Amino acid sequence: MSDPVPNPARRPVPNPRGGGLVSAVTAPAPPPDTAPDPAASSRAPRTRRALRPAGLLLGLVLLAAAFALSLAVGAKGIPLDQVWSGLFTPSGTENDAIVRDLRLPRTLIGVAVGAALGLGGAVMQTLTRNPLADPGLLGVNAGASAAVVTAIGVLGITSFTGYLWFALAGAAVAATAVHALGGGRWATPVRLALAGTAVNAALFGYVNGLSLWHLSTLDEMRYWSVGTLAKRDVSLLLTVAPLLTAGALLAFALARPLGAIALGEDHALALGTRVRRVRVLSVVAITLLCGSATAVCGPIAFIGLMIPHAARAFCGPDPRWLMPYCAVFAPVLLLVSDVIGRVVVPPSEIEVGTVTAFLGGLLFIHLVRQRKVAQL
Repeated sequence: MSDPVPNPARRPVPNPRGGGLVSAVTAPAPPPDTAPDPAASSRAPRTRRALRPAGLLLGLVLLAAAFALSLAVGAKGIPLDQVWSGLFTPSGTENDAIVRDLRLPRTLIGVAVGAALGLGGAVMQTLTRNPLADPGLLGVNAGASAAVVTAIGVLGITSFTGYLWFALAGAAVAATAVHALGGGRWATPVRLALAGTAVNAALFGYVNGLSLWHLSTLDEMRYWSVGTLAKRDVSLLLTVAPLLTAGALLAFALARPLGAIALGEDHALALGTRVRRVRVLSVVAITLLCGSATAVCGPIAFIGLMIPHAARAFCGPDPRWLMPYCAVFAPVLLLVSDVIGRVVVPPSEIEVGTVTAFLGGLLFIHLVRQRKVAQL
C-alpha cells in the first residue's frame, strides 16, 4: 500500500491538552490570480472624477430640454417653432399669450425653486452626514406653513403676495428655534434632527388645529400646502430673488468647509475648519433657499432628498461638485414632474407637489429596503 498523499491544508499544531501535536485544517491559500488589484480599485474614483464635467454638461442639456418641454406641453400642445416665435417674435396670437403669460413664468419659477431645493438638500445632507436628510428636517416647511395659516386664519390675508413674507418669517423663526433647541453653537447633527422632528410635530399640529377651526382658512391653506407652480406670478420670484441669490452664494461658499465636516468634526477641526460657524451659516443658507422656495410655491417634498442622493452616485460626496449637480438636476426633476402632472388627467392637472411626493415615496421605499444605505 502506498503512503497517503499529504494534505497541504492540514498542518500540525500544539495540543492544548498536552501530548504532542494534533492536525488542524486551515483554509487553502487563494490562487495568485484572485489577489486584489490596487490599480483596479483606484480606477473607479479616477473615472468618476474625469466624468464629472461631462455629467454637469449633460445636466445643462437636460435642463434646456425640460425648459422647452415645460413651455410646449400642457392642456394645449404648442409646437416648438411656435414656442420660439412666441418668445422672441410674438405676433399676438393665442399661443403667444399662453407661452409668454402663463407657461414662461411657471417655468422660470420652477427652475429657481428646483435649484433652491436641490442646493438646500445638498447642504442639509452634508451638514448632518445623513444621505436621507431633507431640508424640511430643520422645520422650514412647518414654520412657513404655520405662518401662512396664521396670516390667513387670524389676519385675513388671502393673496400670495400678502402672506409671502409671513412664510419667509415663519421659516426663519422655525429654523432658528430648531438650531437653538439642538444646542445652538454646540449643536450636533443628531440633536438637530431630534429638535427638528419635535418642532415639525408641534407646528403641524398647530396648522391642523387652526385649519379645522376656520373652514375658510382650510380652503385657502389646502391649495397652498399641496405645492404648485400654477397661478404663480413672476413678481413673486422677483421678490424673493435676492434671498435665493444670497442663499445660493452662501451655499457654494460653504462647499469646501462642509466637505471637511463630512469627514467628521475631528478631521474638520484638524484641517482648521470653524465647525460651529460653518454649521450656523449652513442653517442660514438652508433657510434662505428653502424658505424662499416654500414661500413662493408651498411645500414641495422630496426634491431635496432625491436629487442629492442620486447625484452623489455620479459625482461623489464632494460638495464642490455635489452642489452644482443638484442646482442643475433638481430643476430638471421639478419641471418634468410638473409636465407629468399636466398630462396625466387632461384637461385637469395634478399639482407638482403631489407628483414629487409620489416619486419620492417610491425612492424612499427603495432606500429603506436596502440592507445598507451608503454614508457620506
